[in-house]
Amino acid sequence: MIYLDNAATTPMSKEALEAYQQVARHYYGNSSSLHDYGSASANLLQTCRSELSRMISGKAEGIYFTSGGSESNYLAIRSLLKGNEQKGKHIITTQTEHASIHTLCKTLEKEGYEVTWLPVDSNGIIAISQLKAALREDTCLVTIHHANSETGILQPLEAIGSLLKEKNILFHSDCVQTFGKIRIDVEKLHLTSLSISAHKIYGPKGVGALYIDPKVSWKSPYQGATHESGMRPGTVDVPGVASFVTAAQVLEPLMQDRREKYEMLRIFFLKQIHKAWLPISIEGENLKGLPHILGLRVAGVEGQHVMLECNRKGIAISTGSACQVGSQSPSRTMLATGKTADQAHEFIRISFGIHTTIKDLEVTLQALKEIIEERMKRSG
Repeated sequence: MIYLDNAATTPMSKEALEAYQQVARHYYGNSSSLHDYGSASANLLQTCRSELSRMISGKAEGIYFTSGGSESNYLAIRSLLKGNEQKGKHIITTQTEHASIHTLCKTLEKEGYEVTWLPVDSNGIIAISQLKAALREDTCLVTIHHANSETGILQPLEAIGSLLKEKNILFHSDCVQTFGKIRIDVEKLHLTSLSISAHKIYGPKGVGALYIDPKVSWKSPYQGATHESGMRPGTVDVPGVASFVTAAQVLEPLMQDRREKYEMLRIFFLKQIHKAWLPISIEGENLKGLPHILGLRVAGVEGQHVMLECNRKGIAISTGSACQVGSQSPSRTMLATGKTADQAHEFIRISFGIHTTIKDLEVTLQALKEIIEERMKRSG
């Protein structure tokens, strides 16, 4: 089986697995317990906190470990809103956010918040001028992702952050797809908070982290929570956290090499599509983005059909973010970029990983050719 769905999740690395086993064996005390076993776990957690904060140029006291990216998004937005109620009840976001943020913002609208849904261009990028025009006296929070999970297109976070810092407006970003792939500097990007996840970088599932600038006030939505400085309830998964940070440490020095590999694979794949005159559109083909994520549309063929046929041929791809697949709704990202419902239903995503080879892509291209030819025969 060829695995090309690394934007959804990744296999755990050897180093991450070994770290999990070692810590589970030797650091099994509850990190909140006052005995020596608990203290050992708490000390290890603090080391992990410091290491993770270093990687994003933040401060250790701003790191809170969670169950993953979705919970981190929820906690960041909820806790910042609750801790800064005096700022107002106006939120700005985009229609192309991850499902966890999109759903939360819809819920917040029902709770009395006013949400401005910024438009995006045909590539899914917001205009700073439109963001500036949308800002109001009562704008309390702006939440805009770093990279789109379906197309890999990057938003201009530094320009957004600079504008919001001038206005003293809270700024959250979902950095789940970018952490471990490109450098993230919370100071340079002027981020109030961000969310990251372990299973996107060859770490364990069910582990993530939230960063909130320690200078900013927040209140947890979980009343009476005692773990993670009162951010959330539940015993912290110390082995999972150690495995997460180990996976990040392995990736950190290799980011540039991996990026160059993915760019090489991307160029090869796109050249072959054009060379074969395949009726495939590439989202944001020439724009700055994450090279390992390819958002494609096969003209006249539903993405779900392409995905199922690829699966039958031993190739795993997806029809978009795993957190909204199954709804049968067309891709929100595609609709927001001006595609019709039928065009949005054509969307598929191919995402490379550390084990992806040229041979994998050759097999995938042949499979796509066969799927297209078969569909043309049926419709002809």
